[in-house]
Amino acid sequence: MCVFLLAGRKLYMLVFLSFGLLCMLQAALNISLRLSLCDCKNLTDNADELKKRVNHYAQLGWEYSHPSFYYISKEMKSWQDSRNYCQQNGADLIIINSLKEQLFTGLFRKIAWIGLTKIDNAWEWVDGTPLTESYWGPGEPNNLTESTKEYCVETRFFEKERSWNDIPCETKNVWICEKTVRL
Repeated sequence: MCVFLLAGRKLYMLVFLSFGLLCMLQAALNISLRLSLCDCKNLTDNADELKKRVNHYAQLGWEYSHPSFYYISKEMKSWQDSRNYCQQNGADLIIINSLKEQLFTGLFRKIAWIGLTKIDNAWEWVDGTPLTESYWGPGEPNNLTESTKEYCVETRFFEKERSWNDIPCETKNVWICEKTVRL
């Protein structure tokens, strides 16, 4: 009889431990599922917020191309006045970071200011980063002397990949503002 009691205790202990392990596994799965659902809700919330922003800025004349909004002006101003306009609207002149973005500027079919300027004999973007990838037109930049003062850059649409031109900053042009989306 003693043997049966010992065997019964071991069986109960085994059932108790198994049940405990199953409870811990269930708790871990519940937590994992809850975190997954939270991530899905956050993604849905972010998508909804992005849709609202796209609709809002579209009504104001901005275009969306991941990950930024772009505004092409209808009026013409100097490079600095164009930049001031962008900054007053929470943006800056466009910084062209990729061939995709360069090709995107050609879709506007305008000669427009971009956020590139010459500072201390080096080309620099409006965010302070140096120029590393460029799309200069043939023979450009061509007037880097002090007498010509072609310190600002416009993009043209004649040649999609080679369209930049350095010109005096006082020239009147339309411009492209860029507002990066952060959710």
